[in-house]
Amino acid sequence: MNKSESKYFNTALRMNEALIALLETKDLEYITVKEICHQAGVNRSTFYLHYETIADLVNETLEMIHRRFLSYFPQQEEDVLGNMSSREREELVLVTREYLLPYLRFIKDNKKVYRAAFRNPSSMQAYAQYRELKQHILGPILERFEIPAAHRPYYIAYYVEGIAAIIKEWLQQGCTDEVEMIADIIESCVRPRGGSHGK
Repeated sequence: MNKSESKYFNTALRMNEALIALLETKDLEYITVKEICHQAGVNRSTFYLHYETIADLVNETLEMIHRRFLSYFPQQEEDVLGNMSSREREELVLVTREYLLPYLRFIKDNKKVYRAAFRNPSSMQAYAQYRELKQHILGPILERFEIPAAHRPYYIAYYVEGIAAIIKEWLQQGCTDEVEMIADIIESCVRPRGGSHGK
């Protein structure tokens, strides 16, 4: 990366972070280019050098968040998810600890992003990060349990909304509880183990 590319990248990153900070306190439709520029410490001409509209900045910010999210999964996808088709049905749970721990660490390290996402669900695609969970974990497991395809979206909605509610509560507490504790709670909600809380 040469000096000019580096400067461009750093300015774009500042505007991404400025947008996230503003979204914590305001809905997207009330955020102005002027406020973004003030928060990022740049002038309006710099904003328009990078983007045509605020929507372009939102899209770039979501892409940055997604790349950051994937970086929390150092293993190959197959290692994280295990081989769904070769596991015994009894071993399958709808949310695996191998997936939960990096996911929850990402949320804890990016509290601002998630608070903004819950505050502005439509503009920040609050459930966008559940795409991998739905596609790679919940869908294949429900298929293995021979849940009819027409029923699967309802099962998935139930689990995703439940996990989202736990995460929202954790964020309201400032993510002060340990990641492992939150993973235990989610796992016990998905598959109760009777008396093994906090193990």
